[in-house]
Amino acid sequence: MRASRRALADDLEARGVREVRYLQQVHGADVEVVTAAAGADAPDAPAVDAAVTAVPGVALAVLVADCVPVLLADPAAGVVGVAHAGRRGAVARTALRAVEAMRDLGARDVSAVLGPSICGRCYEVPAALRAQVAADDPVAATTTWDGAPALDVAALVLEQLVGAGVRAEQLPGCTAERADLWSYRRDGAASGRFAGLAWVPA
Repeated sequence: MRASRRALADDLEARGVREVRYLQQVHGADVEVVTAAAGADAPDAPAVDAAVTAVPGVALAVLVADCVPVLLADPAAGVVGVAHAGRRGAVARTALRAVEAMRDLGARDVSAVLGPSICGRCYEVPAALRAQVAADDPVAATTTWDGAPALDVAALVLEQLVGAGVRAEQLPGCTAERADLWSYRRDGAASGRFAGLAWVPA
């Protein structure tokens, strides 16, 4: 993991990124507002599932292996954000909290890209859980390829963002189906993580 992060940092340095800030993702809805570059004094990763910043050269990283990675930006305002939205994060509106935090920093025209995640056809859940989520968010309810109850978390996050006035698009690719993407549901503890990053150019 350290070698991968070092290689990523070296690659980003050539693009003007001075540091990468990771999150200690806990499937919650708290948002970290990064107000300054920390350099060598960077604190430990905060226990949050979203972060926003207007600091040039500080990249925010979200790590996933089935959950929805949400990358947010308002280039004109110079504000970016990331959010980690699994089932619990989507229900808790984590991505929307990140948008709100960006607007507090001056963002007005936020766009979003949802990276690859597990699709609704592969994310089987107990029927009672699907019913619980669908009671407030019917768009999330779906079935697997063989008809079992399932949830489409990306569809829920996409609906939330569009409803909040965010221009959002979803990149194709199911993590459970594609061998070139990490999937915790498919591979269990052997699964790694892939990263989505957003930063304001320095």
